[in-house]
Amino acid sequence: MEEHNSVRIDKFLWSVRLYKTRSIASDECRKGRILINGIQVKPSRTISRDEIIIVRKPPVNYTYRVIEPIENRVSAKLVNKFAEDLTPEEEKMKLDLSHSGATFHRDKGTGRPTKKERRLIDRFQDDSNFS
Repeated sequence: MEEHNSVRIDKFLWSVRLYKTRSIASDECRKGRILINGIQVKPSRTISRDEIIIVRKPPVNYTYRVIEPIENRVSAKLVNKFAEDLTPEEEKMKLDLSHSGATFHRDKGTGRPTKKERRLIDRFQDDSNFS
């Protein structure tokens, strides 16, 4: 395997499958959601071995350590050879909590809720959010 000393951060984030496309990774860098050693970075910033990357994907802040910089996209099975996930379990639990909201099920073919049903749904959601 060819050894790389440094790689652009947007290319690295794409290659270890943190973002679906390189342009999305670049946009996230420009928005200030990517931190290296606690400092916001531009997409052109190069990374090297053993740097700590914080990726903010609200509501979770993921933390990764660069094991080996890589330019080419790798399969999901090989990602752990290039980036180590250091994200604490408390952060990962935030994601589970955000998805555990009340869900409503309407039978197929019943159409949109009436005004009365909509008010009942809103009242139920408001009550569940304060509990």
